[in-house]
Amino acid sequence: MEQQERVRRVVILGGGTAGWMTAAALSRSFGESVAITLIESDEIGTVGVGEATIPTIHWFNELIGLDEGEFLRATHATFKLGIEFVGWTRPGHRYFHPFGQFGATMPGVAFHHRWLKARAEGLDVPLSTLSLATRLAAEGRFVAPGGDPRSILSTLGYAYHFDAGAYARFLRARSEAQGVRRIEGRLRDVERDPATGFVVALTTERDERLAADLFVDCSGFRALLIGEALGEEFEDWSHWLPCDRAVAVPCARVAATTPFTRSTARAAGWQWRIPLQHRTGNGYVYASAHISDDEAAATLLASLDGEPLAEPRMLRFTAGTRRRPWSHNVVAIGLSSGFLEPLESTSIHLIQSGIAKLLTLFPDRDCDPALADRFNRLFARDMDGIKDFLILHYHATSGRPEPLWQHCRTMALPDTLVAREEQYRRSGRLILDPEELFREASWLAVLNGQGIEARGYSPLADTIPAATVQGQVRQFAEVVARAAPTLPLHDDALAAVMDAAR
Repeated sequence: MEQQERVRRVVILGGGTAGWMTAAALSRSFGESVAITLIESDEIGTVGVGEATIPTIHWFNELIGLDEGEFLRATHATFKLGIEFVGWTRPGHRYFHPFGQFGATMPGVAFHHRWLKARAEGLDVPLSTLSLATRLAAEGRFVAPGGDPRSILSTLGYAYHFDAGAYARFLRARSEAQGVRRIEGRLRDVERDPATGFVVALTTERDERLAADLFVDCSGFRALLIGEALGEEFEDWSHWLPCDRAVAVPCARVAATTPFTRSTARAAGWQWRIPLQHRTGNGYVYASAHISDDEAAATLLASLDGEPLAEPRMLRFTAGTRRRPWSHNVVAIGLSSGFLEPLESTSIHLIQSGIAKLLTLFPDRDCDPALADRFNRLFARDMDGIKDFLILHYHATSGRPEPLWQHCRTMALPDTLVAREEQYRRSGRLILDPEELFREASWLAVLNGQGIEARGYSPLADTIPAATVQGQVRQFAEVVARAAPTLPLHDDALAAVMDAAR
């Protein structure tokens, strides 16, 4: 490969979490061989409410060489063991989606099929008792996963809650130290090659012209390059995910940290609660067809567990995706590529997933269309899989009479979700592709939590004597119950990690 054909200059349009994560990853990966410039304007705010993550965040932090203790201090982070869903199935009901796994990894038959067989034969052991993360979350405890597969600690997974604005500032400092150049300004013009359609340069309102070989669109919902300049269409999913607004407000901390995100169903949507070291993040995601902005803000403010620390912020959005987030020599990462509401904390995952795909498929200057096609197919698979998982929460409700929930219960579902639910009901099987984000434990937690139960189980489970299966299930639940009280409280564990890094 001729060296002059390599991408030598990358321009990132937009800062915020997406822009600075992209800058940090590219500068760490390519060093001085690629010149990276990021354009952002202090006048343009960022969405910045995505403060909860899922365990894939560890991959990104390791990629850019973050020390966990330093990261925890800089971003006011806390540990997250999963998400509690309150009132989703019906008012007063709650269930937990844990990170990690249910039961132990055993040869032959998946543990959840052993549990289904034991339950069919009369053993009353709830699924939730087979998850150490669920028990630790309920008791306000935390411990990092262990590497020994014989230890119950190996069944754990965890992520973080953090201040997204502080994370972006932290990444900006690291990126600039690694040579990323930041330009203050707003975009004025996009210059394109009339023959190829490639973007040649961006010009700011201050008349700075920035030429590059590859452009990354991190301009948020405005999608200034991928949407406005290149005209890549947005596929609207609001018929499945009708919430189109959010109101967010931080409040003072009033108690020990709960090591989980809470999602509480409301009349016209749902409310998040995300505990950080210095405050608690709160928001109400709602469908504007069913409640006014003022009513939504009042509902949120009336249900805080501490004094509000700011005025409520309003956000508008449409759930959906772009089927071609990579077009010509422009790659959209973050909100410019599509949006799925933060119900399962996937926003930051989708940023880093886009970055991972870009690094794997990083082009030469000709931006081989085959690479773009591959990127777009992989991104579509991610978005479609997460979309189905979110829709599951909305439609599988039984005791909520409000119009939003009636609509979600009766709406036509994607064929892929219908097939997956029917297969689980019939046989207890979860037919997942190897690359899917949400694995068996996630689908199990939400299907069972939302009241969708399996009538059958794998025939392989019948090769194991009933007494053996029941003993395995009962024993694992007992190990969870014995282990949990011996493990540290969350705030003690958090302080220990930060002190060790100091």
